[in-house]
Amino acid sequence: MKITSVVLPDGRASDTTKPMVAALHHVNVTVSTEEEAAAKNFYGSILGLHQVPKPAGSRQSGAWYQIGGNQLHLSVEDGVRASLSSRHICFSVSDLTEAENRFRDAGVEIVPDPRPIPGTRRFYVRDPGGNQLEIVQQT
Repeated sequence: MKITSVVLPDGRASDTTKPMVAALHHVNVTVSTEEEAAAKNFYGSILGLHQVPKPAGSRQSGAWYQIGGNQLHLSVEDGVRASLSSRHICFSVSDLTEAENRFRDAGVEIVPDPRPIPGTRRFYVRDPGGNQLEIVQQT
């Protein structure tokens, strides 16, 4: 049985055959004030992401990076402990071994895949703010 509508709290029906979300626009990660410079180096230099200008009126701390049609937003936020969370961003790379070597050369700890999936090559790293990144071989 395929569900094609759900009843909203106000009694209206919602058509589930049309996706509400058209595309992923951006992902936001947070780091502390003390970690901002190291995080900018991590995303800009180690990952090689292209930094783009932030719009007028936005907080000027942090940075925005363009990745194809999507963006990664780096925000400064004190008092958050991301290092204990399993939330993550996944980046696909064309050469997993090359990516691992680049992280190692930069002194970034490689976290082995804790739950291997047959046929999927991947590992994890954490940025200077403790945000977890999954790095997977592009298929």
